[in-house]
Amino acid sequence: MSISEAVAQRILGLCKERNITVNKLCTISAVTQSTVNDIVNNKAKNTGIVTIKKLCDGLGITVEDFFSHETFRNLEQEIK
Repeated sequence: MSISEAVAQRILGLCKERNITVNKLCTISAVTQSTVNDIVNNKAKNTGIVTIKKLCDGLGITVEDFFSHETFRNLEQEIK
C-alpha cells in the first residue's frame, strides 16, 4: 500500500468511526469537497500536511493520532 492509499483509507475509516460523510468532513474541516474527493479516490498522490492537519482538526484528533495507526506501519517503499 502506498502512502496516498493509506491516507485515503485512514480518512474513510475515521469518517466511518464517527458516522459522518466525506461531505460533512469537508464542511467541518474547511477543506474543499474536490480536494477530499481526490484524496479518498486516490487521485491526489501528494496530500499536503496542512490539508491533513485541517482534516484532523475537523475530526478532533491530532496529526500524531492520524499517523499512529496500523495503516501506516508497513507501507511500501516510495522511492524505488
